[in-house]
Amino acid sequence: MSDPFFMNDFMFQFAPVFIGIIFVIVIGSILLTVFKGIGEWHQNEQSPKLSVPAIVKTKRTHVSKSSNMHHHHDQHIHNSSSTHTNYYVTFEFESGDRSEFRVHGKEYGLLSDGDEGILTFQGTRYLGFERQKDGSPAS
Repeated sequence: MSDPFFMNDFMFQFAPVFIGIIFVIVIGSILLTVFKGIGEWHQNEQSPKLSVPAIVKTKRTHVSKSSNMHHHHDQHIHNSSSTHTNYYVTFEFESGDRSEFRVHGKEYGLLSDGDEGILTFQGTRYLGFERQKDGSPAS
């Protein structure tokens, strides 16, 4: 008599392997993102803090939206969604080189295309921008 729990079916043999592969891919992606973030943080920490003349060239935003569906015990479905906005500013240096930095929303709102001043940054980390008024540094 054969074991009733032993299935000689391809799906019963393939499913655990497939789930394992997906699990490894997901965990690997998470670990890669974490290590990449740690590496960027470490590289920024090792970089010198620079303050250089720059001009605000462009500004942009990136809005991401996520939505969730929740089933409650009383069979009602509750949908929730949220958005998150990232703010980016591109600065141009006297050499003509450009760098884009992620900034806080408040900083983003205070900066305008064409603003001239002193940009302070460390690696890829934006530290601040001091706008010049009438050709002289703001005090």
